[in-house]
Formats: sequence, C-alpha cells, structure tokens
Amino acid sequence: MTAPAADAWDLSPGNELIIDGAEWMVESFEPQVGKVVLVPADGPSWHASVRELMHHPGCRQSTRTRRDLPAASRGRQPKAMTDLKPDKQQLTMLRLAHLNEVETGFLSGDALLAGPGEPRPQYDPDATTLTQRRQAKAEELRLAAVENPDQAAALGLRRAGYRTLIRWDMDRRRFGPVGLADDRWLREATGRRISPAVREALFAVRAETLHRSKLSAKDRERLIHQYVRETFGPDEPVPSYTTLRTVWREWFGSSGARQRYLRSAARAQEVATGRHVVVHRPGQVVALDTTILPVKVRENVFGDPVSVHLTLALDVYTHSIVAFRLTLVSDTSVDVAMVLRDVMMPLPMRPDWGEEMEWAYPGVPATLVAEFAGHRVAGLPFFAPETVTTDHGSVYKNHHLIEVQRVIGANIRPSRLLRPTDKQAVERAFGAVQSLLFRILPGYQGWTRPTAAWTRRATPS
Repeated sequence: MTAPAADAWDLSPGNELIIDGAEWMVESFEPQVGKVVLVPADGPSWHASVRELMHHPGCRQSTRTRRDLPAASRGRQPKAMTDLKPDKQQLTMLRLAHLNEVETGFLSGDALLAGPGEPRPQYDPDATTLTQRRQAKAEELRLAAVENPDQAAALGLRRAGYRTLIRWDMDRRRFGPVGLADDRWLREATGRRISPAVREALFAVRAETLHRSKLSAKDRERLIHQYVRETFGPDEPVPSYTTLRTVWREWFGSSGARQRYLRSAARAQEVATGRHVVVHRPGQVVALDTTILPVKVRENVFGDPVSVHLTLALDVYTHSIVAFRLTLVSDTSVDVAMVLRDVMMPLPMRPDWGEEMEWAYPGVPATLVAEFAGHRVAGLPFFAPETVTTDHGSVYKNHHLIEVQRVIGANIRPSRLLRPTDKQAVERAFGAVQSLLFRILPGYQGWTRPTAAWTRRATPS
C-alpha cells in the first residue's frame, strides 16, 4: 500500500510548529540552504535544518496558523485515524482502496502487491486516463448500490459519484487517509477539561469574591492561580485565561449584576431544593411575578397619566389571585414583601361591602377568624406559603426579600432559566386579567395595527 500523503508545511516567518507538545514560531527560513530558525515562547532560539524537522517524530504544523484549514478547525487538534472507531476505520480504508485502484489500478496501491486479476481492464493505467478510471469507478459504485442498497449504505458508498471521488482524492492529499472519513464518524469533542484542583479553586474564588467588590475576569484569574499555587503547589497546571473565563460564565453566569444581587442569588440557590414539585393542595406553591399594568392611571383628577407595575401572588393549585399590589414607577423588594404579608394576613371588610363578601370559608367559623384578626374578615383565603416561585429579576434576588422568605419559613424555588413552563400559571393569570378587565377600562393601552402605535386613554385611579 502506498504511504499516505504528507502535509505540506508552510515554513514562512510567523507560522507555528508543534514539537514534542511545545509551540515554536518560525523566525526565519532559508530555503536555499535548508535552515530554519525557531523561537519558543520563552527561551533561546533553535537553529534547525529542514531535514531534521522532517524526520522528527513529534513535529507537526500548528493548526492555528494553517491557512489551508477552515476557520472553525484552526487551533484544534488535527483529526487522526485514532479518532475513528474500528468499524469506521475499516470503511475509511475501503474508500482508500477504491482510490488506490482509480489512481494506480491496484487496490493496494502498489504493483508489487497486485491481487488476482489486477489491474482490471477499466482501471489499467497504461490503457485508460484518470478521468476514465474515475467514471468507471463511479459507475461500479452506482451499480453496487442498485443491487444491494443496504450494504452500500452501511459502507457509506451509496451516493458516491464522480465528483465524490475527486473530493476524496483532494482530502486524502491534504489530510492523509483520515481525510476520506466522514466528519460525523469522528470522535465527539469532549469540551474543556477542568482538573479537580482547578475546580476547587474556581468554587473557592467564587465564594470569596461574593463578599468583595466586583472584580474583573483578570483579577479572578490571578486569584485562581494564587489558590492553586498555595494549595497544590506550583507544578499543578492551570488553564488559560480564555478557558477560565468561559468556564466561569458557564458555571456561575454573567457577572454584570451588582454584588449584593449576586450574593442574594447565590443564597437562594443554596436553599433551593432543585426537585420537581407536585402541587396537590392550596397554599403549597405561590407564584410571584411583576408586569407593567397595561392601563394608564392618574394619581388624582388633575394628574398626568403614568404607568404602574402590577405584582401578583397566585396560588398554583387553585389558580386564584391571593394578593396583588400596584406600585408607581417600579416595584421594590419591600413591595414584594408586603405582597407576601397580604397573602398571610386576613383581608378586612370595607364599609361598603355587603354580606356576600364576608368570610364564608368552610370549616372555620367567621367569628373565630374575626376574633383572631380583630375585625370582620373578607372571604379571601389567607395562609402561610410553603414554597414561593419567583423569576430571576433583581427585585426577587434582593437580600431583603430572601431574608423575609427565610423568616416566614418558605422554600425559595426560582424558576429555571429559559423555562417559561415554570411560570405558565401566573403568565396565564396576567392574560386573563387583561382580557376580562383591563381591555374594557378607559385607560387601556391598545396596539393599533395600521399605525403600529400605542393608544392611551387615561382614567383617574
């Protein structure tokens, strides 16, 4: 069998070579005498000959500076036959045998290792051209696919044609036999590898920086290096800055929020159960969410129309609104805490409310509830929530609200990122209130399709 085609090295200044795992940059190249000057990242230069580099077993060109590779393949480990499974290696060698027969007339690629009946007449290089041999091979593969399509599909030769043979030949010359393999056969990328020592350093620096002022990614990298050196010694390898920054973002999210919000989010994550909750009774789960009220209001008759925020507390089991609050400009953690207070406290009767609005909850007499509250109680259920579901807004991550929920004994269960089904009940409640109430109010903001503008009609609050 012929030897696989070797890569053509580019030894122009600025290109990189990988020698025994170390990176060397070409400083100068004298092709007339075959001399190359290589410079490492740190250390003296190396004056080598082209012959020495060609026969070095651990020398190859770096993929970061190879211009013949696509941009997505630069900086990565080049593909090799070891990346293929044994069965895929056999398919790749079968494709190589077909190309050898097209090029030389022999499946082995060598006339000294000719098989019985080789070369066949349609592949005789002395009587046919390369184009004729390629066309004959394409016709042979097409007939084989028609006779036995399942076997052709298993061998990966069902759709091999004339242009496929040309492409295979070009890839073999560029990458060797592995160039004939389908990219889907290659071993999947394992991603970034973080050692246990670096993982421990990441979590330790994360816990430390939560209680400090905001630090940049470079500052966190220095702290990680310092922790690894002090704990595991200077010989423990640490990934590059780019890897640490990417892993930090994947594990802990973006660091754009304020430090107190990050601390509250981390505290909420610590107490979160992370388990699937099956709601089977009232008061088990209360969902909190805030939206802009689609109705303009006035603080008084002569005031300007302004927007307000509506905060809802919804019992997930009964889908009933157990508390709500309207706030000007924007809600705060105190407003959300007061919504939780309204959930737990009985609602007093107003003077203009009739008897049909009074407490009529089965099982608990109205007199007992009135004696407990100190006033006549309206028929709105009140309870201590067991689990509170929130979104990832800064208000719900505030340390004050987290402390309030801890004091009342509620489990904090933030909704998952990019999982709208975790809050579908409260989102439907917003839509129901808008369609049943807000749309018929004079101050409702409607979307007009012809002008694509908001129409606002103000009403006194």
